[in-house]
Amino acid sequence: MDHNHGSMASMATTTMSAAAAGATASGGGGMGGMGGGSGCKISMLWNWYTIDSCFIASSWKVTSTGAFAGSCIGVILLVIALEMLRRAVKEYDRFLINKHIKAQQGSSAKPNKALSDDGSPVPNCPAGVNKGYRPTIFEQAIRALLHMVQFAVAYFVMLLAMYYNGYIIICIFIGAYIGSFIFHWETLGGAQQTSAAKEATVCCG
Repeated sequence: MDHNHGSMASMATTTMSAAAAGATASGGGGMGGMGGGSGCKISMLWNWYTIDSCFIASSWKVTSTGAFAGSCIGVILLVIALEMLRRAVKEYDRFLINKHIKAQQGSSAKPNKALSDDGSPVPNCPAGVNKGYRPTIFEQAIRALLHMVQFAVAYFVMLLAMYYNGYIIICIFIGAYIGSFIFHWETLGGAQQTSAAKEATVCCG
């Protein structure tokens, strides 16, 4: 009876050990380096994975050095597009403000002493301009659409950063630099400032 009990216990121990080894092999070694059934290299810690690394979905699996280089270029272009969207929001707001000023100038010939953000008078500014402008429903729909696209791209960039891949994060920084250099090279100061111009970052919307 004791012999049978010892054999059963030994069998159970061997089975559990085999199951644990299989789980470790399929899981990629715990939280430090998790991998899916498709053989993706994913880590919740800082890493420099290239080949077999996956991003967002298992279908985005890097199988070669060239594919990883293409992914890095794509990430840079994505962040540049985010900076372009930031500029688009600012320019559309300026367009609406200029349209409002022209409409006011056409309806009133009497200028008033409107003041800019820095307290200096705005030349040839008709009455009512300094009171602000509320966009129409159509104009606000366009503003909301631009914000939604900007919000979506920013979250996509955030998800990429959460893979803690050093190369991808460096590419995000490079894209932010190039995008800011191209799309935020503009005249500083002036009377027409929008809320988008005062934001330090728009990550995550």
